[in-house]
Amino acid sequence: MNIALIAHDSKKELMVQFCIAYCGILSRHSLCATGTTGKLVNEATGLEIVRFLSGAQGGDQQIASRISYNEIDLLLFFRDPITVRSGEVNESTLLRLCDVHNIPMATNIATAEALIHALERGDLDWRDIVNPVR
Repeated sequence: MNIALIAHDSKKELMVQFCIAYCGILSRHSLCATGTTGKLVNEATGLEIVRFLSGAQGGDQQIASRISYNEIDLLLFFRDPITVRSGEVNESTLLRLCDVHNIPMATNIATAEALIHALERGDLDWRDIVNPVR
C-alpha cells in the first residue's frame, strides 16, 4: 500500500515515535511524507520515504494531488486541533479528498494504531474490490 505521513509541528515527535513502534509494518509498504516529517521519520527509523515539500510550501497539496489520482491508499495525518493555522483550508481539502476517494485516514494516534493493526491483518485490502483498476 501507498501510505502518506503528515504531522503538524507539535505532533512530529509523536509521528516519529509511532513510526519507530510500527517500523516493521511500515517497512512493507511505500511511504511518502511532507518534507520535515519525512526527514525526521527517515532519520529515526531508516525507512525509505519519498519526501515532498514541507506542508507550508505545498507538500500537503502534493499529497492531496496524489490522493486525487488514486496514488495514496492510507493517510496518517497527526493534526494539532488546538493551534489555528493559516493552511487550515488546505487541510480541509485534504480531508475532504480522503472522503471522496474512500481513503482510510487517521488524524490522531488512536485511529492510526487501529488502522496500522488493520493493515497488518490485511483488513484494508477492500480497496482492491472497490477500485479494481488500481
